[in-house]
Amino acid sequence: MDLVVTQLYRKIDADKAYCFNIESSRPLRRDETDRLKRILADGFEIDSVDEQPPLRGARLVEIGPRLNFATAWSSNMVSICRATGLDSISRIERSRCYLVPEDQEKEQFIAAHHDRMTECPYPQTLSSFATGIVPEAVYEVDLLAKGPDELCNLPGVSMDARDRELYYDYFVRQQRRNPTIVEIMDLNNANSEHSRHGFFRGRQIIDGEEMEQTLFELVTATLAANPEGSLIAFKDNSSAVTGYQIETIVPAEPGKPSAFIPVEVEYNPLLTAETHNFPTGVAPFPGAETGTGGRIRDVLGTGRGAFVIAGTAGYCVGNLNIPGYSLAWEKEEPIPENLARPLDIEIQASNGASDYGNKFGEPVVQGFTRSFDLRLESGERWGFVKPIMFTAGIGQLDSRHTEKAAAEKGMLIVQIGGPAYRVGFGGGAASSMLQGENESSLDYNAVQRGDAEMEQKLSRVIRACNEMGGKTLIDVIHDQGAGGPANVLKELVEESGGRVEIRNIRLGDPTMSVLEIYVAEYQERVGLLIHPENIAHFKEICQREKVGCEVLGEVTGDLRFVVHDAENNSTPVDIDIPALLGEIPQKVFEDRRIPMQAGPLRLPADLSFSEALGRVLRLVSVGSKRFLTNKVDRSVTGLVAQQQCCGPLQLTVGNVAVVAQSHFGLTGIATAIGEQPLKMLLDPSAGARMTVGECLTNLVWARVEGLERVKCSANWMWAPKLDGEGAALYDAASAMCRLMTDVGMAVDGGKDSLSMATMVGDEVVKSPRQLVISAYVPIRNITRLITPDLKAVGSDLIFIDLAADRNRLGGSALAQVYRQLGEICPDVDDSSLLVNGFLAIQKLIDRSLLRAGHDRSDGGLITTLLEMAFSGNCGLQLNLEGRCSVFEKLFSEELGCVVECDRQHTAEVCAILSEYGLEPTVIGKTTEEKRIQLVYNDQLVLDEEMPLLRSWWEETSYQLERLQMNPLCAEEERQEIYDRKGPVYTLPFSPEPFPAALLSAQKKPKVAILRDEGSNSDREMTAAFYAAGFEPWDICMQDLLTGTIDLQDFRGLAAVGGFSYADVPESAKGWAATIAFNPRLQQLFTDFYQREDTFSLGVCNGCQLFALLGWVPWPAIAPEKQPRFVANRSGRFESRWTTVKVLPSKAVMLRGMEGLVFGIHVDHGEGRLSFPDRKILEEVEAQGMVPMVYADDAGEATEKYPFNPNGSVQGLAGLCSSDGRHLALMPHPERAFLAWQAHYLPETLKGLEVTPWMQMFRNAYLWCVKNEE
Repeated sequence: MDLVVTQLYRKIDADKAYCFNIESSRPLRRDETDRLKRILADGFEIDSVDEQPPLRGARLVEIGPRLNFATAWSSNMVSICRATGLDSISRIERSRCYLVPEDQEKEQFIAAHHDRMTECPYPQTLSSFATGIVPEAVYEVDLLAKGPDELCNLPGVSMDARDRELYYDYFVRQQRRNPTIVEIMDLNNANSEHSRHGFFRGRQIIDGEEMEQTLFELVTATLAANPEGSLIAFKDNSSAVTGYQIETIVPAEPGKPSAFIPVEVEYNPLLTAETHNFPTGVAPFPGAETGTGGRIRDVLGTGRGAFVIAGTAGYCVGNLNIPGYSLAWEKEEPIPENLARPLDIEIQASNGASDYGNKFGEPVVQGFTRSFDLRLESGERWGFVKPIMFTAGIGQLDSRHTEKAAAEKGMLIVQIGGPAYRVGFGGGAASSMLQGENESSLDYNAVQRGDAEMEQKLSRVIRACNEMGGKTLIDVIHDQGAGGPANVLKELVEESGGRVEIRNIRLGDPTMSVLEIYVAEYQERVGLLIHPENIAHFKEICQREKVGCEVLGEVTGDLRFVVHDAENNSTPVDIDIPALLGEIPQKVFEDRRIPMQAGPLRLPADLSFSEALGRVLRLVSVGSKRFLTNKVDRSVTGLVAQQQCCGPLQLTVGNVAVVAQSHFGLTGIATAIGEQPLKMLLDPSAGARMTVGECLTNLVWARVEGLERVKCSANWMWAPKLDGEGAALYDAASAMCRLMTDVGMAVDGGKDSLSMATMVGDEVVKSPRQLVISAYVPIRNITRLITPDLKAVGSDLIFIDLAADRNRLGGSALAQVYRQLGEICPDVDDSSLLVNGFLAIQKLIDRSLLRAGHDRSDGGLITTLLEMAFSGNCGLQLNLEGRCSVFEKLFSEELGCVVECDRQHTAEVCAILSEYGLEPTVIGKTTEEKRIQLVYNDQLVLDEEMPLLRSWWEETSYQLERLQMNPLCAEEERQEIYDRKGPVYTLPFSPEPFPAALLSAQKKPKVAILRDEGSNSDREMTAAFYAAGFEPWDICMQDLLTGTIDLQDFRGLAAVGGFSYADVPESAKGWAATIAFNPRLQQLFTDFYQREDTFSLGVCNGCQLFALLGWVPWPAIAPEKQPRFVANRSGRFESRWTTVKVLPSKAVMLRGMEGLVFGIHVDHGEGRLSFPDRKILEEVEAQGMVPMVYADDAGEATEKYPFNPNGSVQGLAGLCSSDGRHLALMPHPERAFLAWQAHYLPETLKGLEVTPWMQMFRNAYLWCVKNEE
């Protein structure tokens, strides 16, 4: 049947319009067109969508997605269409039409307004999505006639001579045939450095002497020495350690609509970490989002299936060179044409990773960023021209799912997730090359397409199986990543063998060849082995979550892997697994040590301390990371106990991140990062030891059970095949391993990216040697932690020097901002100091003697002290002495810590530190006056207002913020936070937990926790209602669509937050359309709404839903007058711990809470409450239907950014119905009902068990009891 492509249009302004290109199997009927227009409209205003183009003329250009694959936007729109009865629509792509200004050239305008990776100009209106591509037939590679070197002539192949000889021997000498191109490209990925890590497993000969151990043996020796608690190490998709027996709640029948019930289970913490450097350099946004997605699937694919909890992120780029913001140490250097600019990578990569995590529902709780590009005195250029995009994830798995089952003959080979697209072609091999060695067109082909919505749905299927406990349907699981189906399908059966049918893979692009279907790295898929008797049940769960499920074949048990093509009855792949994928011959690498030629740090003779400080505080690795944290969700799941932001002003100074294992206990997981690439340049061994040291001095602020329980991932980003770099890597690894063995921690996983160099013209530019250590450890009490923000006036500051008064400046921030490296870098000269410092601080935490603490790292001791003052919003009086210069004392980045304690505890703190062989020094005190005074050796070297110094620290972040959001908002925040007072909370009542005795009651009011595809806040909502005495049920829209359940038996309905349909085409639009355009569902929801014994709560996405449905403020308002929640004034997603005030209103759930001023989580992109009709706003206010407002530091309603994160009129944060039963809020009370969930609590409230938001849910319970029939 011929496909039809038609257009609809929506005008945005005088010079821009959206064009919706709609592919359908037949022309749409009038009623279908009108329905689609309402879905695509502004709100449901049908007149905002035109059937004729609103813009015309010779200056018109149209830019849209490339035609070769459907975008994630299209996938979500099609899903909405299916849910609303528009079944004939198969694809909808949104393009942008512009009228180019007269003073600009069209080509320049197009270049500046599209993503070269994913978009292209449309020269004329689309009449078809067909690309004209004819799938290439499978062909043989003629090794029989041309020998092994014929493999060198294949584009994108990265095989060395040994690889080529191995394949020649197998196919020609043993099998006496030519391989197919599918087999060769499969092996090219499967045995690439990216996949097989041959360098780490290879023999190393350095300076003519063979090393006793391989790099892999070095690293694994740490675990042999310190194995305590290790469960999964150096295998599977993640590492795991023993955790705790915990209490949580799960659906009584996972995968079906059912009530949540309490269970006791043993959940074990896990961690995985990886990088996505090559794709991020080429296309920052999709490269980073798919890097995040791949790492999330690593968590999901651990054991027989695991739970995602939280992520971390890191970005290393070249000089930012921000336009109009000159930094003295930055210099413009050439960048390869196929790589993005460092500034674009810093912004767009963090946008991509943040957007993916936000939509999936994984909070980012920790991270780092660096900018470095320096030509040394030798003329050699080192810089993160090839960037680093680092991502790690914390999760947990049921102890019963720790080990994957053995592959048994007859098990079904299954894949679930999204369809196949021609993206990510050859990515595994391409990532193993130096940037510039591959054809640039192939570089673009190797970048993937991300669809967080699909991954979120996929994860729900896995979660349902996980929560079956000992009855899980999953026997084996692996994620699809590098190498596509080719890799993951063989991983499933590598010890048994299997046969699959390639045509059973669902295609999103019908023009894909067999080769592309098999090796392209299209995302959001996992491979599974499932017993045949379980497949029907498994498919039911997939259907409920609207995830594709493909049964591709079965396990054969013959140790062969065969791919069959039903179209022509051929076998494009037929290989012996042990021969080609077993133990491949060990490679040998030779190198020599080349010392870094660097002279001593030379500072200007007339350099003032203030000038040096001003530069250092503006370095992006030192200064505020507000530009990163403001746009990424840091509270979703309701399991985050500590993230990056600390203190009353929520500044980005956090040392350690902490997450809970459950909403119903205090056990959890702590994680911390260490990375010191600039020191690694000077001395790889010292740099590696400092990386370990930094990681531990970050981790120390959470109370752990012992260093021997600390495990970590070690991720190496290096170019070891370049002269001198292999030896440097070996020395770094040796030093890291020796120190870890000494201190008691161990590596249990990690990955390497060993092509970290870039061809720039004829020059090789190496990215600085980078080792990222991500530690993780189970902790018994998530509340036993210390943050850097100073808490009291008049308290003492004690410096704990872990470097024995050494103050070396090599590799420091100070050296970098004067375009140097320096000569000698800090080192861990005495591991016992590090261990004793760690143990001593842990004891101080145990005895509750500390108020605050911070490590010395980037920027030196002065940065440590200032960050404590900045985040504590106070001043300091400091008095230090030393035998070195003030620059060495204050800017050296040796290991050390600063703690704050009450003056009456100072002697006890110092005594305990001395017991551990440390030499504590009281170096100052906190002051109420916001002024920093620093005396060194009796000389006043700094006397400045703290807000001014803090503005220097914030400046680079502000410059980046204004490039990624509404610059007016960035400027407004800059002014408001300069000398901000901080929030003052008012609690008119004492928050109390729900009576424990009633939690076990047999009869409880039922509440439907309602979600649609893309919702991600259902579990924290469930926990809040359960903790308040309800019986919460897991209900998804598919349950209601299929009639599996209705709302008749429920007293309450909670529509949860998230990104239903990934906010396509607008927030909650697809969710609302599913209800509004389905007569049966519309009646079902109307009946529930009108029943007088019901209540409802819509939060965030659920709030937006209620507005679109007309549940608030009242039904039957005309679409053009309906109050709605629209795009934030800042123009981006906002993540804040903000202050709100509860107003007198009719809202049932907020009764008795009037006058409350308290903090709450805000995480949304479209939260600005808009009233097209002013009269409705006036009536809403007059009738008491405004329950909550955003408040400033004085506790008053405000429209000022950032106190009001979205720009809502009069600070309105929600609405309620006229009878108060139905409440819609943009902030998230369900993520902050427990005290440890609050990102900030004043010291006077630290004794709370629950926050005031618990009362909301208790009020709902009391109302239900009072209004029982």
